[in-house]
Amino acid sequence: MRQRTLLLILAMLFALLFTACGGDAAEDSAEDTASEASSDEAMAEEEAAPDNADFSFALVLPGALGDRSFSDSANRGAERAIEELGVSGTVIETAGITEHEAAMRGAILAGNDIVLPLALDAELVLTLAEEFPDQKFGAPSDVFAETLPDNFAAFQINVHESSFLAGLIAGSMTETKVVGAVVGGDAPALNQFFYGYKQGVLEVCPDCEVLVGYLGFDFENPTLGLETALGQYEQGADIVYQVAGRSGEGVLEAAAQTGNYAIGVDSNQDWIQPGHVIVSMIKRVDIATYTLIEWALNDTFQGGFNQLGMADGAAGISWDEGSTTFKDEGPAEMVDKLPDVEATVEEYRANILSGDYVVCDALVDPELTSDACAPLK
Repeated sequence: MRQRTLLLILAMLFALLFTACGGDAAEDSAEDTASEASSDEAMAEEEAAPDNADFSFALVLPGALGDRSFSDSANRGAERAIEELGVSGTVIETAGITEHEAAMRGAILAGNDIVLPLALDAELVLTLAEEFPDQKFGAPSDVFAETLPDNFAAFQINVHESSFLAGLIAGSMTETKVVGAVVGGDAPALNQFFYGYKQGVLEVCPDCEVLVGYLGFDFENPTLGLETALGQYEQGADIVYQVAGRSGEGVLEAAAQTGNYAIGVDSNQDWIQPGHVIVSMIKRVDIATYTLIEWALNDTFQGGFNQLGMADGAAGISWDEGSTTFKDEGPAEMVDKLPDVEATVEEYRANILSGDYVVCDALVDPELTSDACAPLK
């Protein structure tokens, strides 16, 4: 009896030991399977990623990165191309106009498949395009010339319509009926911003005064932007639109210093001075930058001018991207206006896109004046 009991106990212990071992083995097997699946997925992703490292581009900037505006937007397009297309890229920062030619020549001599000058002097770039006919050039924005050679493609991102929306916002939200604009220089491409903005302001506030200050094409001077904006606030403006690159950061600072408001430009700048930047006019230079690189990579590159705008999603306002910074941080009396203002913006946007409302374009007719543009029904 004792022997049978002992044998039974031994059998039970053996069964328990076998079950435990089998459980560990099953867990190990499951872990191994999961590990192998994860490894297979990683390998699949790696295999799916394009390998175009032998294709290279250079993006030549008019100044330094960190403007939180125009240059940073182009840089996002360059980073996207590197990540999604698997190409190699270099972003060349300069310290101003005196370095532009040397930077361009260095990018060309480095053997890049495409060189992307951002807002550099058109005469300089055209001269280099003629000197190096086998080199592809692509301008993400703003080249002012009557014709382009076959090796030079350029984008014009039209901003008059989205600037009009910014003007609607300023004209609807001003409490003093005086608004302003600080603009980098008096030129058709920059007036495309200002004229559209002024037209929008006067469309909803016909008795508003619209001030403008031009900075003499100094885009790297926040102090100048600050002083110019302070002057407009002293004249009674409570909202100022900045179209001035890095200099425009001074405008945003002036709004915060004086307890007033500003409108940002090019990139989403609502967060730079929270509660003081009502909205930003978005210019998607990143889309143009990426597209030019993709064209050169895929042998679909063609010289000439190309147009993008609000209908293409290349221009708009920060609210389109879900920005709620001002709604979250602004004073209650201003935030309470937003639902009606948003409805006005969407009504005009629909009319513009359908062709029922026309926003004047300083690039189409450089002889226009802002007074002739606004309002235009």
